[in-house]
Amino acid sequence: MYRTLLSLTALSACVCAQQPIGQLLNSTASLSNLTSLVSTYAPQLLTTLSSASNITILAPSNAAFKALGNLPMMADMGSFVESLVSYHVVNGSYTASELMGMPKFLPTMLSNPAYANVTGGQRVESMAMDGSVGFYSGEFTMSMVSQANVNASNDVTVHVIDKVLSIPPPIGNISIDANLTSLTGALTQSNLVAALTDMKDVTIFAPTNMAFQSIGSALGTLSMMDLTRILSYHVVNNSVLYSTTLMDGASVPTVAGPNITVHLEGDRVFVNSAEVTTPDVLIANGVLHVIDDVLNPNNTAGPSASATMGMPAYSGASSGTAPPFTSGVATPTSTLSTPTMMMTGMSGSATGGAAASSSSAAGADAPMKTGAMGAAALLGAAGALVLNY
Repeated sequence: MYRTLLSLTALSACVCAQQPIGQLLNSTASLSNLTSLVSTYAPQLLTTLSSASNITILAPSNAAFKALGNLPMMADMGSFVESLVSYHVVNGSYTASELMGMPKFLPTMLSNPAYANVTGGQRVESMAMDGSVGFYSGEFTMSMVSQANVNASNDVTVHVIDKVLSIPPPIGNISIDANLTSLTGALTQSNLVAALTDMKDVTIFAPTNMAFQSIGSALGTLSMMDLTRILSYHVVNNSVLYSTTLMDGASVPTVAGPNITVHLEGDRVFVNSAEVTTPDVLIANGVLHVIDDVLNPNNTAGPSASATMGMPAYSGASSGTAPPFTSGVATPTSTLSTPTMMMTGMSGSATGGAAASSSSAAGADAPMKTGAMGAAALLGAAGALVLNY
């Protein structure tokens, strides 16, 4: 009870005179690193924010920057800082109480095509947790609100957060970081990585390593054309399907041509006969959902009524001895994992599910949502910018 009262108190509105956002940031001691960063590398953004209205700023505290460590040093630091901070600016003014319901995928001001290719701006996911509000960003970075509802003028709301958001990475990065090394290798062999990275507004249904391994005998005889068609059947273009938009019976066209069909079985979600095991992995140009089987464009059957997991779509295929397509693919240095995951909006409520995880790169099933990554996870770039804390 005491913990709940503390959480609710943290979400209560700040009683203070409304100030222009530039003045508010400059006068808030706990945000001095954010103010200094923007003033030094992207002063034009501060000017833009000062005249903006109906926005929500997720402002990392000084402690958040200190915990992050050194920012990656980019060739164009001005563009990088403007993009990073723009990802912390949500289009629309949201109080903490308005974010306490179902998860939302909120559009941000990040639209620089060098970092994001999502119509309306890259998204950040809001989620209520233990009486407080958190935000998932790239690499499953979780940032919690430490001070809510700091109101500025022009209908601007500021929430101070305890971790810097991470810009969602391209598919080529996240498929390795998330231990989807068979998918990474298959996309590389099919010369699809660049094409997939350049697409706008994509949804990718990504099979785990074990999914590929389980049909190893079928994959060994595929022509390059067949492999390309299978992989393209896992991609939806021009439509970012976050978990909150997946509806039972929805039939969605894929890049390969044939449609995939969404099936809701209680609080579980299937695409054809494959089950979604990890939803809503944010990527630079859309979203990725991890599934437990490889989809087959020639077999679009749904799950059986008694299915306890995804059903293989390649009848007669036998398992290989190791995950295929992984030769020459970088080995992840860690596995993203957490005890539970949230399947959201698919059946009208947020529900906890058992998580699948693995400590080995070869057999890892699904990345799960976890805490913040280090500074390099912001973009995976080399070098560092030293901040004076």
